[in-house]
Amino acid sequence: MLVLGDAHAATPDRRRSLFAAYRAADAETALQAGDLMFYDLPIPTYFIAGNNEDFDVVEALRHGRVASSDVANAVLLHSTVETVEGLRVAGLSGNYAPTQFEKSRDRLYDDRRRHFVREDVERAKRLADVDVFLAHEAPHGLPVTEEYDVGCTHVDDVLDALEPDLCLVGHHHEHAESEYGPTRVVSLAPAWESYYELDPETLALSRHDTPTA
Repeated sequence: MLVLGDAHAATPDRRRSLFAAYRAADAETALQAGDLMFYDLPIPTYFIAGNNEDFDVVEALRHGRVASSDVANAVLLHSTVETVEGLRVAGLSGNYAPTQFEKSRDRLYDDRRRHFVREDVERAKRLADVDVFLAHEAPHGLPVTEEYDVGCTHVDDVLDALEPDLCLVGHHHEHAESEYGPTRVVSLAPAWESYYELDPETLALSRHDTPTA
């Protein structure tokens, strides 16, 4: 199974890198941790929305209304769970903004649709039997290099409730690993630098250089 970090594939060079990773992995399915920004994909790709997306597409996927030839094989995880190669894979779409968190989702407009709200977190906490969880915000304790303190309490709360074996995190464009309780947490390098392969039997995750497009 292919695993990808941020792709930012709104530009031709980033799209070429994204598809180079797909070709190199030669997988049947993929997981992607947000900031995808291109949705016409070669294989079924289970992704969470990041803070940089086409939010019209994301909202259409959220509500099952996509009928565009520019969207194929893109499955949005939005406090939902899917079975992928025998694994229960769930995800929380969006990032955290304290000014938006207590609003209902239908009150988020334009770029504010990038955020998750309390109802998203509460729905994610009610999921069951999750093996792999995708988040665009990191739980506390992940040693990535930023100019601010990394760690979102609401992601902590979801991991506390679900106790998945593996949590895959986007957003930081850096490979890093930690543990949160019983959960192994991996911050994914961006897709133009690295792609990953996940063994669904063992949850072993291997990292590879993305070939030159």
